[in-house]
Amino acid sequence: MLQIRPAVTEDIPCLEQLEQAVIEAERPFNRAIKAKNARYYDLPALLNDESSYLIVGMVEGNVIATGYAQIRQSKAQLDHDNHGYLGFMYVHPMHRGKGFNQQIMTELLAWCNKRSVYDFYLDVYRDNAAAIRAYEKAGFTPCLLEMKLHQNK
Repeated sequence: MLQIRPAVTEDIPCLEQLEQAVIEAERPFNRAIKAKNARYYDLPALLNDESSYLIVGMVEGNVIATGYAQIRQSKAQLDHDNHGYLGFMYVHPMHRGKGFNQQIMTELLAWCNKRSVYDFYLDVYRDNAAAIRAYEKAGFTPCLLEMKLHQNK
């Protein structure tokens, strides 16, 4: 059974390890990720920002899942002023397929809903089929494709 709670400062070393697991999992989808010292998240800022909610999922006292929601200002052309951005979505490989990612997302969406936020965005690599399936299962649909060009120097 997954127990979900807000992350605390004492979780940072564990969260840093999970961050590296996310980076390693995504490296095959983006060759531009640094080979060393790659970082995605400012964990202390996520913990201390009132517009962010960083949570951990625990099984038998061990942190095996994580995710955050952050309330962000939406672009002026959209009909919603704010939206929830989801990130740091990770479940340890030994615990995948048990619905834990859905439980994490449900908790994050509920936190945003309590703050009158009902539109959500997240980023996922185009070739990460397993993650895309998980997000589609939660109701997400593709919206915008970011394109990249790298020119040799």
